[in-house]
Amino acid sequence: MRETPKIRLFVDADLAADTHVAPTDGQRHYLAQVMRLRTDDHVALFNGRDGEWRARVLSLDKRGPALVVEDSLRQQVAEPDLWLAFAPIKRAPVDFLAQKATELGVARLVPVMTQHTDVRRLNTRRLEANAVEAAEQCGRLTVPTVAEPLPLDDLINDWPPTRRLFVLDETGGGAPIAEALFLADTKTAGFLVGPEGGFARSELDALRDLPFVTVVDLGKRILRADTAAIAALSCWQALVGDWHHAHDAT
Repeated sequence: MRETPKIRLFVDADLAADTHVAPTDGQRHYLAQVMRLRTDDHVALFNGRDGEWRARVLSLDKRGPALVVEDSLRQQVAEPDLWLAFAPIKRAPVDFLAQKATELGVARLVPVMTQHTDVRRLNTRRLEANAVEAAEQCGRLTVPTVAEPLPLDDLINDWPPTRRLFVLDETGGGAPIAEALFLADTKTAGFLVGPEGGFARSELDALRDLPFVTVVDLGKRILRADTAAIAALSCWQALVGDWHHAHDAT
């Protein structure tokens, strides 16, 4: 059995046997100059739709198609339908958050502006690039979508009422997260993480009144916003997500 290539690329092109794929200029540079691939070396390709495929290098210059798709490695499978809404934080922590949320299976990243949000400008294209790189490295078959920043009121008004929203309450007024996850319907879910300064009292009161919201607590220690998000996503995956289901299947 042929080994799966260690190098994976996310592409927009449809994937099927004998089709040709032209990587972006950045991907060509990565394959040729960083990874030092040569003609007839192999890479793995995925696009979020057609599963994962092995492809052979034809050429890494800019003339003509560079890769030819050979055979299927994995079929496309359903992944967790989990969203993360978060107040933007400084560049390094928010890049880290996008990477780790991708590794933890988040399907959609939604930046949210709250009353105490300090960072008012966010480069969503950079977040998308971080998400793509993390998806390539962690082996998942999709890349999370990254929404444009929106006010908290718009998030609430547009939130699907059938999707449970777990709000991380730094004041200690929520239910223990494990208890909340076991009691709620979590087939489709999302988390909302506030800014470093916390939610305004009026924001928390408004969120608690919503029928699709469950306010949760992450314990006595004060966590940074990015740490809180990662902790909550890890709890979800371990208790009700695909970590839990993978354990059940063994």
